[in-house]
Amino acid sequence: MVAGFAMLILCQLIGEVTVRGLGLPVPGPVLGLVILVLAAAAMRRGSGDDRFVDPAAPLGRVADGLLSILALLFVPAGVGVVQYLGLLGEHATAIGVALVASTVITLLATVATFLAIRRLVGVGVEDEEAGS
Repeated sequence: MVAGFAMLILCQLIGEVTVRGLGLPVPGPVLGLVILVLAAAAMRRGSGDDRFVDPAAPLGRVADGLLSILALLFVPAGVGVVQYLGLLGEHATAIGVALVASTVITLLATVATFLAIRRLVGVGVEDEEAGS
């Protein structure tokens, strides 16, 4: 598992150094995650396996371990929310409107993306009905 954690930390470090060095407007860990995905895709190429990361590999074991304690990783965020309940109460209307609006916009963008990709791929309703 040490090798898997080392890979995660190394990708985050590379992302952080790149962002700070080039002054990119992206968080370092986000760029590190992109680098990790690209590295995993490069390692997967030619393996003939359908899984993106082998669960028995070091990175797969670390990912499974982190997913098993994922709920625990949200505790600091929950404490922060409780700490600022007064401030959240003052701006509840604005926060509610922003949450609803962003959810609706996200759903509309998802539908539009799905329809555009379906048109590009050429899968129509007729194809789906014939396949079932």
